[in-house]
Amino acid sequence: MTVDVREIADLGPSDRAAFFNRDAGIEAIRGDVREIVDRVREEGDVAVREYTSEFDAVELGNMAITDDCERAYDELPDDLREAIETAVTNVTEFHEAQVPDDWREKFSDGRELGRRFRPLDRVGVYVPGGSAAYPSSAIMGVVPAVVAGVDHIAVVTPPADEVNPATLAAIHAAGADVVYSVGGAQAIAGLAYGTESINRVQKIVGPGNKWVTAAKAAVRGDVEIDFLAGPSEVVVVADETADPDLVAAELVAQAEHDPNASVVAVTADDGTAEAVAAAVDEQANAREREEVIRDALDNEASGVLLARSMSEAILFTEEYAPEHLSIIADDDESVLERIDSAGSVFLGSNTPVAAGDYASGTNHVLPTNGGARITGGLSVETFLRSTTVQRLSREGLADIGETITTLAAAEGLEAHAESVRRRLDRDGDDA
Repeated sequence: MTVDVREIADLGPSDRAAFFNRDAGIEAIRGDVREIVDRVREEGDVAVREYTSEFDAVELGNMAITDDCERAYDELPDDLREAIETAVTNVTEFHEAQVPDDWREKFSDGRELGRRFRPLDRVGVYVPGGSAAYPSSAIMGVVPAVVAGVDHIAVVTPPADEVNPATLAAIHAAGADVVYSVGGAQAIAGLAYGTESINRVQKIVGPGNKWVTAAKAAVRGDVEIDFLAGPSEVVVVADETADPDLVAAELVAQAEHDPNASVVAVTADDGTAEAVAAAVDEQANAREREEVIRDALDNEASGVLLARSMSEAILFTEEYAPEHLSIIADDDESVLERIDSAGSVFLGSNTPVAAGDYASGTNHVLPTNGGARITGGLSVETFLRSTTVQRLSREGLADIGETITTLAAAEGLEAHAESVRRRLDRDGDDA
């Protein structure tokens, strides 16, 4: 298969729908997931063990494997342990800069208003795994919760005959309090409702397959979630100065995640478009996961697109709202200034998306399927709740008293107005 260059202007309605109406692929399994969630809610550990045996071919003993994580960390090769620690340090530094300060401000009319921030008490982090290694996802999910000051951080990760030690070590290094060897929809349900072994949490975050995503959708409302994430995405905006090999490398790197990944390069330069298409084909041939990459490149929401102008390229990208946005252009800052909807942005030829995936410090748990139009990625704020605080002097209340009583009367809430009048009519100093 070779990669074709398509012109944005020639995309028909079905082509545009494929690019702009991406989904997490959960509709077909909602009923099955609902059954799993309901059984775990009703039967607890019994259902979790049965589903784990059915789906993972693992007979669970003790679900809690927190000690195994510490042991894996101690036994890890020095170079891998150092890499994990460096990533934890960088991710911690970035997220520490996000911690908001409580504030109060006194206004001249007698109003004192403010806002304070407090961490959630209990959160759950889903870390994909089993025999596969996703230490980076452990770091990205756990570290911001630690920085936020969450008291109890529970991690669930799929079981296997031998869970990958790099994932376990990263969970420990990131600072999780308890770790459960449970995956899939049953893990999400366990966190949402609690079982004999799994403590119930207030919020669940982290990426997973479509079963995990569908389960998060099913429990939303009974527990908070971050967002519903689908397969990985990248859009690379390139001008005529971009190195086609680097643009192609971004597409190939993202394509190796998942056959359903969406990877797009968009440029207004004919020569760049053709060179990128050729480079993608050449680079895919040399990759170990070539079959996965080819499937992703064949995705209807993937391709090399030629715009009539950089403005058209930018408009396409804004409507696409990608999870990852790479801008390789002479004036990348001016391109960025015109794009509001993207999960994480990577500027310049020396900033691969892989840097954010692993070690630059930003978080790689990001909205997909156009979610960047309305929300951002995982952050410290994900794990905080805010409270507004106010104090009024007598003069401050008097100053807005008529406003309050007039609006209360308009809404037919007479007692609201009376609660103000009683304060203004009484004798005495401010309380």
